[in-house]
Amino acid sequence: MIDDVATDGSSETSRPTSSRRARRVRMTGKERREQLLDIGRALFADKGFEGTSVEEIAARAGVSKPVVYEHFGGKEGLYAVVVDREMRRLLDMVTGALTAGHPRELLEQAAFALLDYIESYTDGFRILVRDSPVAQSTGTFASLISDIATQVEDILGLEFKARGFDPKLAPLYAQALVGMVALTGQWWLDVRKPKKAEVAAHLVNLCWHGLENLESKPRLIGHRKS
Repeated sequence: MIDDVATDGSSETSRPTSSRRARRVRMTGKERREQLLDIGRALFADKGFEGTSVEEIAARAGVSKPVVYEHFGGKEGLYAVVVDREMRRLLDMVTGALTAGHPRELLEQAAFALLDYIESYTDGFRILVRDSPVAQSTGTFASLISDIATQVEDILGLEFKARGFDPKLAPLYAQALVGMVALTGQWWLDVRKPKKAEVAAHLVNLCWHGLENLESKPRLIGHRKS
């Protein structure tokens, strides 16, 4: 049998076996876990939970399936950690942005925070707005919106009280306002037009001028009353 010849003319078989193989860099357990989370995050955003398999996650990481199971117990466990991280990141961005004293500027800050997250962490937002069979009551986009709305309830409550409105209605309006911004963000995720600042301005325009002329006891004008 004729030996393979290396590019320098020497016999390839004369070299130690270790020099012929690419050296694999061993990761620490923490590094491997982070790698799997990054790969899973990208796949879940692109294909959704159902369209992603443990086999593909392992293949992209260059490991065997048991390694994924060892770190997360399976696809469901990996997905749960990814969702939890994204929820905490978005919630931290929104609550951290609410620093102004004026209610209108607070609305602007909340709108910008959500749009900033969509722009900077697009994969994460795509995962959060997808439905998943493993999403629990604490792991859905609706629950995240509820968490964010809770952060602005107190702000709206003070504003309602100052205007002579019932502060007990603040949670309802907080859900409505935050939900409106979130749904607009879902739409903007794909179209990306107009620019972020313009989207924020229009959102605040609707929210603020609606609040500015708010009726203390709104009434229905149609035929249906219940």
